[in-house]
Amino acid sequence: MLLEHVFVLSAYLFSIGIYGLITSRNMVRALMCLELILNAVNMNFITFSNLFDNRQLKGDIFSIFVIAIAAAEAAIGLAIVSSIHHNRRSIRINQSNLLNK
Repeated sequence: MLLEHVFVLSAYLFSIGIYGLITSRNMVRALMCLELILNAVNMNFITFSNLFDNRQLKGDIFSIFVIAIAAAEAAIGLAIVSSIHHNRRSIRINQSNLLNK
């Protein structure tokens, strides 16, 4: 695959993630869009690592750390969403004011 194709795909995924994060009213959809953004960043890390530094695996190792952080973010985020849904019966972002009881 050509280098430009990977960058275009990564920019496309990043744009979809940003648009979904801005316009989303559902917390689960916002978490999924955040995962799209992190995957686009990982694609860029690996592509630049293979392009500039073929012998060392700095980009690959950094992308593994990003994947681990994304997995932890997804687990904690879904636990928070589950707790909010249990208490408020809604997972809409604009309805989840946690300061009011």
